[in-house]
Amino acid sequence: MIFRPLLDLFEGWIDPFVQRSTYRPPRSTAHFLWHYVSQARGAFAAMLALGGLVALLEAALFYFVGRLVDVLDAADPDAGWDGLIASHGQTLAFMLFVVVLARFVVVTVAALVEEQTVVPGFYNMVRWQAHAHVSRQNLAFFQNDFTGRIVTKVWSSGQATGDFMVSLLQVVWFIMIYTATTMALVAQLDWRLSALVLVWIVVFGFLARFFVPRIRRHARASAEASAMLSGRITDSYSNIQTLKLYAREADNDRYIREGFDQFIAAILPFTRHLTGVRAALAALSGMMIAVIAGFSINLWLAGAISVGSVAFTLSLVLRLNMLLGRMMTQLNSLMRNLGTVQNSADLVARPIGLSDREGAGALKVTNASIRFERVSFGYGSKLPVIDDLSLSIGPGEKLGLVGRSGAGKSTFVNLLLRFYDLESGRIEIDGQNIADVSQESLRQAIGMVTQDTSLLHRSIRENIVFGRPDADDAEILEAARRAEALDFIQGLSDQRGRSGLDAHVGDRGVKLSGGQRQRIAIARVMLKNAPILVLDEATSALDSEVEAAIQANLDELMRGKTVIAIAHRLSTIARMDRLVVMDNGRILELGSHAQLIARGGLYADLWARQSGGFIGVDEAAE
Repeated sequence: MIFRPLLDLFEGWIDPFVQRSTYRPPRSTAHFLWHYVSQARGAFAAMLALGGLVALLEAALFYFVGRLVDVLDAADPDAGWDGLIASHGQTLAFMLFVVVLARFVVVTVAALVEEQTVVPGFYNMVRWQAHAHVSRQNLAFFQNDFTGRIVTKVWSSGQATGDFMVSLLQVVWFIMIYTATTMALVAQLDWRLSALVLVWIVVFGFLARFFVPRIRRHARASAEASAMLSGRITDSYSNIQTLKLYAREADNDRYIREGFDQFIAAILPFTRHLTGVRAALAALSGMMIAVIAGFSINLWLAGAISVGSVAFTLSLVLRLNMLLGRMMTQLNSLMRNLGTVQNSADLVARPIGLSDREGAGALKVTNASIRFERVSFGYGSKLPVIDDLSLSIGPGEKLGLVGRSGAGKSTFVNLLLRFYDLESGRIEIDGQNIADVSQESLRQAIGMVTQDTSLLHRSIRENIVFGRPDADDAEILEAARRAEALDFIQGLSDQRGRSGLDAHVGDRGVKLSGGQRQRIAIARVMLKNAPILVLDEATSALDSEVEAAIQANLDELMRGKTVIAIAHRLSTIARMDRLVVMDNGRILELGSHAQLIARGGLYADLWARQSGGFIGVDEAAE
């Protein structure tokens, strides 16, 4: 294709995925915009220059119309084209060059910059950088908000920022250049015509000054309401099975309807102001067109201007009216986008809730010993979930965590993974404070299987290979075999005909049973082969037959590793080297299964009272 190199040139102008030391933008709207625009300043400078040229050429077209009327009025029709070219050939040739060639080149290059550079490059650069920053937020950030609301704001940050800048340069800048050119051209005929255009623009400015701040304020409120509504709908779709299971469609409809009511209540003041500004503009423009038309005709009657000048003036003014109307109409888009930018900036620009310390190095694991030293933590609450806890776990030791629901077992693991920062105390791995090492290196050293396994809506292969990205298919299949997952994987297929490792598992792995998801998670951890292993109810979703089949492989996986296992089914952790019995965030008992049974405390009581090796509901409620 002859234009392909030209397209490639413009499409490669902005790299959306350029690496930055930090992706966090400023929070104020103006600085938020400039943070991204400054990274593509060359493209926007080109848009500015080309937009000005397009406006000049637009005004020139109307000037040419008036000039052509005067040329034809003065020419002798009997002389034909030869006489017309002889007397006005240079003027006609210049107009032809501008209309046919110059305008084509400028408009085409302007389109290339906007459509091939700014839209694919800049829009996605903003989205990518917003995602890169938000995805590094801590767990609390995501747990305290709607997932759909976060996604909407991340995506909208790029769309709204790009649309705002394009509209600003396409419409506002274009109209400014066109207006200045119109005033200069009509001033050549009579300065009073230019003064009338100036009065028009000044009154337009007062209208904009009155309406724009109000529109902007309501646009921001409507953007927030839109994100809220999107979050509610996404939350409902994500939990559609629960809604259907409990037959709560009417209640859910009521919940979504409340969101719609809030959205409509937020958007009505916005649209009312838009209606008001359009009505005011219509009244102003009608009056000014009539005044300028009447004055132009009066000048013609007085012999001060030609018929062509009247046609030229009225053409420019009518075009100016259309552009000012378009500008006010674009205020809908401009202010909506600005409100969305402000709304997105509030979320996207938040500082990272939990970040690596300056100069944090990689964790170096040699023996995989773990030490909790006077650790306290309470999720920001006055009541601690972990209270002054101290514990040492030796290299290769297998430790079982036992306790009623809410005792602090999962929080213990979350703190080891540094999903939250401690309120006091320290946690060390091989003598290194985990707060002083990078989070990535810390979590690479820990393999974990959780009770609630959610898989990514990707292929089986991609879900398992998260454990070790450089693994080949032979290693993936071996991990699946050891996790007793190979048989069901080989029989899988999805709606697009993909099978085996290539089959996709659906949103959060919904197409698989709980036991199948759990075995995929176990295969992933087996492939990762990290020196520290955390099992949080790792076999809770498996039936007894599969659990028995997989137990030998789990024993092999645990060999030589430091292991922390959480289980309500005490029979699954009775074989551990030591058991830690937790209650109210503290260590109540510590010892082997035999020692704790002999002691006759809480563990012995739980062991005696459990049914089928499971801590009963009555114990959990006590």
